[in-house]
Amino acid sequence: MPTAYFGRADEPGSLFEPSADLLVVRAASGPGVPRQRGSVPLPLRDVLAGAVLVQTHPEVGVEVYRVPPGQPIAERIRALDAAPEIRFAGHVLVEPATNEPVLYTENLFVKFADDADPARCRAVLTEAGLTIKEQVGYAANAYFTAAPERTGQRVFTIAAELLARADVEYSHPELIRRRARKTIAPQQWHLRATTVGGRPVNAHANVEAAHAITRGRGSTVAVIDDGIDIDHPEFAGPGKVVAPRDVTAGTGDPRPKDQNGTGPDYGDNHGTACAGVAVATGSAGASGVAPEAALLPIRLASGLGSQAEARAFQWAADHGADVISCSWGPADGAWYRPADPAHQRVVPIPASTRLALEYAANSGRNGRGCVIVFAAGNGNEPADNDGYASHPAVLAVAACNDTGTRSVYSDTGAAVAVAFPSNDFEHAPFRHPAPLTPGIWTVDRRGRSGYNPGDPALGDANGDYTAEFGGTSSAAPGVAGTAALVLAVNPALTRVQVREILQRTADRIDEANGNYDATGHSPWYGHGRVNARAAVDAARG
Repeated sequence: MPTAYFGRADEPGSLFEPSADLLVVRAASGPGVPRQRGSVPLPLRDVLAGAVLVQTHPEVGVEVYRVPPGQPIAERIRALDAAPEIRFAGHVLVEPATNEPVLYTENLFVKFADDADPARCRAVLTEAGLTIKEQVGYAANAYFTAAPERTGQRVFTIAAELLARADVEYSHPELIRRRARKTIAPQQWHLRATTVGGRPVNAHANVEAAHAITRGRGSTVAVIDDGIDIDHPEFAGPGKVVAPRDVTAGTGDPRPKDQNGTGPDYGDNHGTACAGVAVATGSAGASGVAPEAALLPIRLASGLGSQAEARAFQWAADHGADVISCSWGPADGAWYRPADPAHQRVVPIPASTRLALEYAANSGRNGRGCVIVFAAGNGNEPADNDGYASHPAVLAVAACNDTGTRSVYSDTGAAVAVAFPSNDFEHAPFRHPAPLTPGIWTVDRRGRSGYNPGDPALGDANGDYTAEFGGTSSAAPGVAGTAALVLAVNPALTRVQVREILQRTADRIDEANGNYDATGHSPWYGHGRVNARAAVDAARG
C-alpha cells in the first residue's frame, strides 16, 4: 500500500489503499468536468451517468465520483482519460479505517538539513526528476516540487527514496483531504449575561467587561478560512481589513467565490461568520470579541494538506498577524455515533504545514510568536488524534454551551487548552438536554448568499446576520478575539505568555463533571471557559 511519511524517516508513516468504487478526474481547464458546450451535450455526460459526485476541489479542477456497486470502474477511467477535456482520470486512495478519499498530486514537499549546500539540494532534486516550483520561505532548504506529469503513485516512491538520504529531513507527496469546516449550524449571550427568548442566559466569556479596558485596537487577527465578505458593514472602516489574500487563487481578493452560497457546506459562508465572532465592529448588529482589532482575511479553499495551507500561515506571519484563527481541520467522526471508527483515526499534520505553522509561531510578531488558535473539532472524539489541533504551538478550543456545560459534539482530550461558549443540541440517547438558545449570533454573508437567506427566524430580515452559528468553529475565533484583547494591552507578551494567561484566568466550569486533574486541566474544557476581563487584567498586571 502507498505510504506517506509526514515526519522524519524514523517516524511512522500513513498507509493508504486503492478504493474499489471511487475515481478522480482532473479537467484540462475550468473548475470541473464539462458536461456540455452551450446547449450541446458532451460524451462525458454519459461516461459519468449514475456516478455520484462526492468531493470537489474547483481550485484545481478536480472532482471525485463514486461509481454504483457492480459497475466496472476501469472502463470509465479509460474513457475519461482519453477525453480531450480531461487532463487525468484514475483510481482514488482512501484511508483504510474510514474510506475517506485522499488525493495525491504529483507535487512533493522536500526539506533538506539546514546546513546542506543549497546548490547540492537543487541538484539532488533535479537528479530525482523533480522541478522546483517554489523555494519556501518558512524553513531553510525547503522546496515545493513537481514530478513529471503522469508520474502517478510513483510520487510515494520518489518521496521515500529522498527521505532515505542522510541530508533530507522531510519528504512527502502533497496529499489532499476534504477540509472540514468546524461548524455544526443552528444572540450575543456569549459576550455578556442577557435574555434570549424570554429566558435569562448567563454563561458568557466576560467579554463586555473586558471592553471597558480594551476593544482590541492595535491587534491584528488573521482568519484563515473560506471566503470572507470583507465588504460587510461590520468589517468597514479605515485600517479594518489589512493584507487580504486568497492563497488558493494566488490573488489579493479573499471574498467568497461561490456567489450563490450553494456549494458544498453552504459555499463560502464559513469564513465570514468566523471573522465576525472574532473582530466584527458591532456597528450594525453584531460585535466581535475584539471589535477594534484589524482583520487579516486569508481565503483558503484548497484541500487539507495542500501547499496553499502552508502559504496561508507564512502570509499571516509575514504581514503582521498577532493572532491566527483556524476553524477547520481533518473531517470529524459522527458525534452521535460513539462506535464510529473515524473516532480512532489519527491524521498527522504534513511537514509542509507544520513547518509553516512553526514559522508563524516562532518568527511571527518579530520573534514573540503569533498566537495560533484551532477549533478542537466537532466529532465527540479525541482532539489528540488531530495533528493540527494537537500541535504544541496551537491553542485547541473546545465548545461549552449556554448553561456552562459541555456542548455535546465537542472534541476532548489532553490537547484541549480552553473552552469558549458556542451552540449545542439536545440528544436523548446521551441524556443531553436542549439548549436555551439557537446558537451564536454573528455576521453572515450579505443578502441571500449566506447561512441566513433573509429569514428573521434565522437571523435578520436582510440576511446579513445569522442566529445559529456554532460548533468549535465559533469557539475558536472567540478565543482568537480574546487573545487580541490581551495583546492590545500588552503587545510585548510572547505567544507562550498569552497562552499561560488565557489558561490561568479561565473559569473552571462544570466542576462536578469536568474531571479536572491536579494541574487544573479538564479533558472537556481544558483549563476552563475563557474569561476575557480576567485575562486582560492579568496582561495589564
